[in-house]
Amino acid sequence: MLYMGITKKTKTFFDKQIAVIKTAVCNENGEFYVDKVIEIIIAVVVGGLLLTSVYAIFQNTVLPGLAAKIQAIFS
Repeated sequence: MLYMGITKKTKTFFDKQIAVIKTAVCNENGEFYVDKVIEIIIAVVVGGLLLTSVYAIFQNTVLPGLAAKIQAIFS
């Protein structure tokens, strides 16, 4: 009686979606979560390395040259 006023095609669609959701919720297999955690850790480490390298490039190359040019302008 839950589906009063709903067409049979819509009822079938909702029944399939409910079955998919129940299967996903009842899945006690933790592989998906472990894979995602590993991907997040790798992304954080790679991002940290990229930020560190960009900072090192700016600190050693760009900023001293920029400081020299600014001092030359105002001297």
